[in-house]
Amino acid sequence: MSVREEKRNLNSIPVGTLGIIPLQGCKELGDMVDAYLVRWRTERESEHKNSLAFAGYQRDSYILKTKVPRFGTGEAKGVILESVRGDDLYLLVDVTNYSLSYLLCGHENHMSPDDHFQDLKRIIAAVGGKARRITVIMPFLYESRQHKRNARESLDCALALQEMVRMGVDNIITFDAHDPRVQNAIPLHGFETVQPTYQFIKGLLNHVMDLSIDADHMMIVSPDEGGMNRAIYMANVMGLDMGMFYKRRDYTKVVDGRNPIVAHEFLGSSVKGKDIIIVDDMISSGESVLEVAADLKKRQAKRIFVAATFGLFTGGLEKFDNAFENGLIYRILTTNLIYQMPELIEKPWYISCDMSKYIAYIIDTLNHDSSISDLLNPNDRIHSIIDRYKNGELNETNTK
Repeated sequence: MSVREEKRNLNSIPVGTLGIIPLQGCKELGDMVDAYLVRWRTERESEHKNSLAFAGYQRDSYILKTKVPRFGTGEAKGVILESVRGDDLYLLVDVTNYSLSYLLCGHENHMSPDDHFQDLKRIIAAVGGKARRITVIMPFLYESRQHKRNARESLDCALALQEMVRMGVDNIITFDAHDPRVQNAIPLHGFETVQPTYQFIKGLLNHVMDLSIDADHMMIVSPDEGGMNRAIYMANVMGLDMGMFYKRRDYTKVVDGRNPIVAHEFLGSSVKGKDIIIVDDMISSGESVLEVAADLKKRQAKRIFVAATFGLFTGGLEKFDNAFENGLIYRILTTNLIYQMPELIEKPWYISCDMSKYIAYIIDTLNHDSSISDLLNPNDRIHSIIDRYKNGELNETNTK
């Protein structure tokens, strides 16, 4: 399977010389993506390789040198240190990377999503309209949790999308957007929200060797009504049943800006004796998913796996350690699309799902102006890896 994918049929002429700009918060992921692209393009055979259209096609690195220096007041500027004229640029930004800091009048100030978004705009502004095309890859979509108005509220995500487009961004690629309908803010520009379903399944099958993947032994559960679509897709493609919880809230009170949850009510068939995969877009503090796991355990579920695209863990890891020790949670899978605290990687209950190869495929294909529809629809790859798992092939060698 990996051989078929790596030998992608990309015979069309590149849109422009490929350039990748990972902002500081996305440097590690950017380096991994770059390594894949360098290897593939070194190995790829093309009769047109020496033609003018393929100038700069094979390089030691596609990452462009940039920096965002700051003044003592905390103000900053974006600087690109090499030519981008005619380039096909891909900007990677992780707006949730709180590990970075800068000095503000002598005080250490941790970077917020606003700071990261502002740095992104600085780099776009530094391009100055000279690039052939600009694609922003923003795995965690900035301010996307505020996707609709319930009162006199700002819609920051829609405004941010419009602002990027006005600055010259052609395409925006995000992963598992909280509500994809936010793209209605920019209906005439490219917007893709990518699901990491295949990477979750691959991560699970590579680390847990005694799963019975059938409707009698396994079930997919959505922790709320908002995540139904991703749970339905995973259940259908794996041939499993699906259940869901809905949050019963007390609308007479407001705590921390929202109505408190009274209870999680379950809809679906029996979970007794089944392995459960809870699928969600993010783990924020984790309270919600742990309450759902506790409810499933009361219903005599077997092992509980949690697969969430973004592991924010805003309340720390201690509660997850306790849940693991008490048998509440068996494994948690999140991607490396956003910052992962070093201690998280070491946890016995944690499985990291690497997305760098997938992003490299997307960039490589788009640079050739080819269709990415097969990358966005991983049905065949999922069925293939499940078949290999059932045949015992994954025990012998890790899938790529």
